[in-house]
Amino acid sequence: QVQLVESGGGVVHAGGSLRLSCVASGRTFSPYTLAWFRQAPGNEREFVAAIRRSTGITYYADSVKGRFTISRDNAKDTVYLQMDSLKPDDTAVYYCAAARYSGNYYFRQQYDYWGQGTQVTVSS
Repeated sequence: QVQLVESGGGVVHAGGSLRLSCVASGRTFSPYTLAWFRQAPGNEREFVAAIRRSTGITYYADSVKGRFTISRDNAKDTVYLQMDSLKPDDTAVYYCAAARYSGNYYFRQQYDYWGQGTQVTVSS
């Protein structure tokens, strides 16, 4: 079984930065896509960013484009989310996800493995 463990969440003032990490452990696997989603209270879980593991091609939600950067280190089985110019609207629990096969990166149903989430709070 594969486990994803996120870290790096916390409380930050608006305009600040945080870097989230997600490490995969368990049996060896090579996911097709790695992604970050987030869920604010009362809202559905929404797509934030994704990266194709082999090519490094990235995708972003419009709400974070230009402020967030997703990257991966395949040797460490780790995916990162650098979040800059944070806004109060970015406050949410952030989840790491991995998809074994190709598909639409945007839909959470595409993903086979999920982390437990890490809280990000941005104060105004």
